[in-house]
Amino acid sequence: MSTIPASSAPRIAVIGGGPAGLMAAEVLAGSGCRVDLFDAMPSVARKFLLAGKGGMNITHAEPYDRFLARYGERRESLQPLLDAFGPDALREWIHGLGIATFVGSSGRVFPADMKAAPLLRAWLHRLREQGVAFHMRHRWLGWHDDGALRFVTPAGETSHRADATLLALGGGSWAKLGSDGAWVPLLQAQGIAVAPLKPANCGFDVAAWSDHFRERFAGEPVKGIAARIGGSTAQMRRGEFVITAGGIEGGLVYALSAGLRDTIERNGSATLEIDLLPDRDTAQVATEVTRPRGSRSLASHLQSRLGLKGVKSGLLREVLGADDFADTKKLVATIKCLPLTLRAPRPLDEAISSAGGVRFEALDEHLMLRARPGTFVAGEMLDWEAPTGGYLLTACFASGRAAAHGVLDWLARRSR
Repeated sequence: MSTIPASSAPRIAVIGGGPAGLMAAEVLAGSGCRVDLFDAMPSVARKFLLAGKGGMNITHAEPYDRFLARYGERRESLQPLLDAFGPDALREWIHGLGIATFVGSSGRVFPADMKAAPLLRAWLHRLREQGVAFHMRHRWLGWHDDGALRFVTPAGETSHRADATLLALGGGSWAKLGSDGAWVPLLQAQGIAVAPLKPANCGFDVAAWSDHFRERFAGEPVKGIAARIGGSTAQMRRGEFVITAGGIEGGLVYALSAGLRDTIERNGSATLEIDLLPDRDTAQVATEVTRPRGSRSLASHLQSRLGLKGVKSGLLREVLGADDFADTKKLVATIKCLPLTLRAPRPLDEAISSAGGVRFEALDEHLMLRARPGTFVAGEMLDWEAPTGGYLLTACFASGRAAAHGVLDWLARRSR
């Protein structure tokens, strides 16, 4: 991409300082544009920093076709963006900031020190050197009738004019970090199609834990299991989750959350089928359950023969009645496929990310709003979702870069 002469440099407004907005600002500034980046918060990338607290999972190193499959029904829409800036390109870009990366045993990619802050510091230093102007505590309010951008700041309302605008305001989760979905009615008022924002990578509420189970096991991880959505013929997915006061959350639940959420929307509830002993087949479990136990209690027998104890034993007792434990066939079937009824996803603001957003049908191939030429959209504002594991961040980076190139292409076409 050729650099624009300074004398004719267009002024671009990037609204939103998360990964998508920052990546867009870098591409635009690097091409010679004057870039003003606005964010409602006192500092940029707050959600990005929080996501990195437990280890900054930046992308994933699995085979590319499998990587693309993680985006589900939006794979076709996102693939051109990811083809242009996928996992390998993202790692190279991070290395260019002076940050080494490594691939963990699960295929997840992390910065060498596992932290987000050093990466962000190096990135912001580069952006400032490129001339990006940062305007913090500027909450976007939409447009004036003459097309100028409206913002409210601690000093009152202000306006800003730009040759093009790139929106990267995030989804609807973690409002305290800036992603509050307040942009939805602003775009809908312009006739722009927005799919409702929904929780993604979220926990779920059960109908009710017993008092004993909740008091004993809330906060306890359930490890060494596999699960799938009830009624599915899909293979059980291995992992773990955590018991909460009102339900379940954690990696395995997040991986299945889109299907669970959609099932609840259709049917009012969903069933999570849990294999408590995925390393043993049904016949092996039945052999141990029916083995003579002498004077030992059934609980002691299950613990000694199958290792079923603690929270796993508690889950069995939540699902089975006292009489069911005497039914060997039912007990074995439940150990291998425990049905846990979920009644609702946790609220959107508690979710790791959100589904829904600006529909791709409202955009052209350069991520420009058809209803507002010169306005582009990137990141979680778009209507897609993906599981945790680096997929969310990779698509945010890629869409920010793609939208920025869309801005440059639009400006070039206008100047002809």
